[in-house]
Amino acid sequence: MKIEIDTRSGFCFGVVNAIQTAEQQLNSNGDLYCLGDIVHNEEEVARLQNKGLKVISHDYIKNIGEKKMLIRAHGEPPSTYQLAKANGVEVVDATCPVVLKLQERVHQAWLEMKKLHGTVIIYGKKGHAEVIGLVGQTNGEATVVESVTDLTPINFTVPIVLFSQTTKEPEVYAQIAESIKTQMEKHFGSKNIPLKVNNTICGQVANRKNELASFAEKHDVIVFVSGKKSSNGKMLFDSCKQANNHSFFVSSTDELQPEWFKNIQSVGVAGATSTPQWLMEKVAAAIEAMDQNLS
Repeated sequence: MKIEIDTRSGFCFGVVNAIQTAEQQLNSNGDLYCLGDIVHNEEEVARLQNKGLKVISHDYIKNIGEKKMLIRAHGEPPSTYQLAKANGVEVVDATCPVVLKLQERVHQAWLEMKKLHGTVIIYGKKGHAEVIGLVGQTNGEATVVESVTDLTPINFTVPIVLFSQTTKEPEVYAQIAESIKTQMEKHFGSKNIPLKVNNTICGQVANRKNELASFAEKHDVIVFVSGKKSSNGKMLFDSCKQANNHSFFVSSTDELQPEWFKNIQSVGVAGATSTPQWLMEKVAAAIEAMDQNLS
């Protein structure tokens, strides 16, 4: 049985940067707090905790004293930086550069919309760390939508600026943008409407769906490795499943089932932007061991 690990799967640049930053701090100082899980992957979080990384919530910031606190790739709202400063906490900022740029754009758009009595809309997962950080750039005034159905209460008679969380589905974003455009044209009675749609989905994420679909079609079985908390993982697994119905989602080697690999010729192992390479390699090795036992 042939086993192939998808070379395009695994950590995106922002996650690589955050983890490297954490490891550098742990190696030099041995004491680092992280605001929330550094990445939505339980196995990688556990690995870094074994190195000394301490995961905390916002409520705990006031208790860590003059220690260092990592802000992960998802980013944070301004209120988090203010809270850290008020409590003498040194911030190690590992916000993804793509997210940081998006935060700046959202803040600028909010300032412009305030002058025009307009609205900033963000397509994203409500309660997601990145989205909380983006909404924070608007003093909590941006409207978050997860689908076209969330647009019902929107006022389409005022200017609108639309953004997307960096890791969301391009197809759904396009549907939301088109729905807003249609409603505004109806209200304004013209195609000349005050709507700005920003392309803010990370290219590394957007391209990965099609790449994964092609990879999934090449193999008899796909094992997709991801943390259960990862929104990106759920989206990319769905892409695998659509391309290959024999796709299975696992978070660790414990979840592998021998019957998945009976009488097949090839297995593809893939993962989310939050899945470490070492974990995909561990899963591939476990599948190989199962194959040898089945032979």
